[in-house]
Amino acid sequence: MARKRFCSNEEVHENHERWLVSYADFITLLFAFFVVMYAVSSINEGKYKVLSGSLVNAFKNPVVKPEPTQQSQAPLLIKKEMQQESLIKIIEEKKFQRSKKQEVMQSMAKDVLKVLASLVDNGKVRVTQSNLGITVEINASVLFSPGEAQLSDDSIDTLQAVAQVLKNHDHEIQVEGHTDNLPIHNVFFPSNWELSTARASSVIRLFIDSGLEGQRLTAIGYGENRPVDTNDTIEGRMRNRRVAVMILSNESEKETEIPVSLD
Repeated sequence: MARKRFCSNEEVHENHERWLVSYADFITLLFAFFVVMYAVSSINEGKYKVLSGSLVNAFKNPVVKPEPTQQSQAPLLIKKEMQQESLIKIIEEKKFQRSKKQEVMQSMAKDVLKVLASLVDNGKVRVTQSNLGITVEINASVLFSPGEAQLSDDSIDTLQAVAQVLKNHDHEIQVEGHTDNLPIHNVFFPSNWELSTARASSVIRLFIDSGLEGQRLTAIGYGENRPVDTNDTIEGRMRNRRVAVMILSNESEKETEIPVSLD
């Protein structure tokens, strides 16, 4: 039997087959990969459709974060604030215009009081102001004889002075005739309606002759239907016999059409 040779410096034998280990690992991983792929391919079709639909909806309707939403609303908030500021400016401008109109009306009332000062002191004239405008109430005894509609000579100068004040403005003027409840019936005036209307028309004619535009003037007769005092006394009936010159404010009226129903 041959004896093995022994050497103090043992020779190291180099292994040339180590690649087999790596190859085996690769084959194992490849096998595992195909097993997983097979498992995925065998997934329940119903669950797959549910999952697929959920993913599609999620991508179609992405979740909106709070911060981007607030940023997108910022222009709307700015626009809303600008609209509010614009509305406030409009309201303030209307208040200013209304205040200016009231000042003009008050100034006109003072001018009328000046030219009628003596009659105001005697209680024959009252000047009042309301939302409708200025009302100059003149007792009929200052303007007319009892039962007549022709202006007396003394009243012409008074009404002409009022007309000079009104010429400086463009307000519409409504002249109202009023009587007491004592009946009247003659050739000229069958009733108090005609008498009150004729008295208002007489004042209108004088205003036109004094230079006022006819389109600004309106004559109305109320007869005895709008008393300001009792008709049971002489004093009350005397006050009810009057002419009211109304200087209307220039507030614009809103016109709304009423829909006609065919039902």
